[in-house]
Amino acid sequence: MSSASLLPAPAAAAGSLLETVAPPGRTSRDVPRVLAIAGSDPSGGAGIQADLKSIAAHGGYGMAAITALTAQNTTGVRGVHVPPATFLSAQLDAVSDDIQVDAVKIGMLGDAHVIAAVRGWLEKVRPGVVVVDPVLVATSGDRLLQESAEAALGELLPLADLITPNLPELAMLLGEPEAADWPAALDQGRRLAARTGATVLVKGGHLNGSTCPDALVNTAGLLSAEVVEFAGERISTRNSHGTGCSLSSAMATAQARLGDWEASLRAVKPWLAGALRTSGQLEVGAGNGPINHFHHLAQSERKGGFAELLRAETVADLEAIYGLGFIRGLAEGTLAEREFAYYLAQDAIYLNGYSRVLARASALAPTESEQLFWAHSAQQCLEVESELHRNWLSTRSVQTELGPVTKAYVDHLVAASAGGSYAVLVAAVLPCFWLYAEVGETLHAEYVAAGAQAGHPYAEWLRTYADEEFAAATLRAIEIADDAGRAASAGEREAMITAFRQSCRYEVEFFDAPSRHS
Repeated sequence: MSSASLLPAPAAAAGSLLETVAPPGRTSRDVPRVLAIAGSDPSGGAGIQADLKSIAAHGGYGMAAITALTAQNTTGVRGVHVPPATFLSAQLDAVSDDIQVDAVKIGMLGDAHVIAAVRGWLEKVRPGVVVVDPVLVATSGDRLLQESAEAALGELLPLADLITPNLPELAMLLGEPEAADWPAALDQGRRLAARTGATVLVKGGHLNGSTCPDALVNTAGLLSAEVVEFAGERISTRNSHGTGCSLSSAMATAQARLGDWEASLRAVKPWLAGALRTSGQLEVGAGNGPINHFHHLAQSERKGGFAELLRAETVADLEAIYGLGFIRGLAEGTLAEREFAYYLAQDAIYLNGYSRVLARASALAPTESEQLFWAHSAQQCLEVESELHRNWLSTRSVQTELGPVTKAYVDHLVAASAGGSYAVLVAAVLPCFWLYAEVGETLHAEYVAAGAQAGHPYAEWLRTYADEEFAAATLRAIEIADDAGRAASAGEREAMITAFRQSCRYEVEFFDAPSRHS
């Protein structure tokens, strides 16, 4: 349901609680084999160490070929030793002679001989996914690539599928001054994409302001648009050591699983935000500390894994939803318009009732943060109903009376809101976030994988599933439910599970109702 058809992600971050069932027809590996080619950081925050943590956090099997040894910690780099390039070639060959490499992340390379070794290996092995994080300067300001090797790096970049420079590195690759604002950064991203033929991830982390946007840029028509922007908030923390390494290796892993750069970034971005937001919990080092790669697992362990318990309840219902004719027809563009119109009409009615239930959750919430979250979600429901549903429905003759499934679902939620238990109410409203996010991500990914075909009658609707804001909202709703479950009594936890399970069943019935109605 469009608890807010404001939608995603991952929507879910890989390794997050959203990825419960592989979407139908997806041919990617559940556990991709990802090789990181990068330097070593003995303090564990960046380089190979960060890569392996990031790959594991996103469900991949991590491998490593070391390009350089550094003496560094959170305060800076004290020394760099680059072993012979022939030994790097031996490492690469040893791995690929024995193991199928699904994705490669390339980080610190050091000198031109190392770059030549990596380039020769890529041309020979041709991995399916190649992500290059052009590590030129460390966060501390220390140069990590010899100036004489910059030309060799430029020759390597056309072999990449994705390039992930920060803004100083983007400018250095182009031989230009660093971008002073976001439009200038996007222009530089276009030029690098055109020059290399790769997709470029332009990152706004070095810009001033409260926001931290990212964008995927490709000038060869490989994305849904030449520039696909992703909004984000700036997280105030000194602990950003290894952020670029972690992001690039996460993208390589997610891409090997999802096969869609836009879906991969929607999966990775919320995870990275959480890793930055919780980085202070690690208390590592006196300088620029590392991010918290496994924050999602630590939260689950601390909170007794209640959200994991709820996740298990969604598996059968997601499988049932994916098997519905309505869902298959919507993805393929073969769905009868009368069924889609009925679905939208019922969704508009549902959202009106759902917004009132979310307002009740806001009134019961124990913290200001949760109050604001539910209030904002309630407002989003009303905006979606007005701007998307009513605009579409106003041009067609559609039956708009309350359907039996819609009535039963809303009545169930209203009953949960009237019971006085905030925890049970949170569990009841969660499936409208969670299942809708998962189904929405699948439909959008399939639409993109099919080439975003022209003439698809539901293209505009499917594109709404790419809304990153709903991905973040879904993760927040899961977190709130996890908190509520941890604090609840045994009896209340059972009531939460019952309410959650019933809402999941109504989600299935709601998606099936248009076919039954017709």
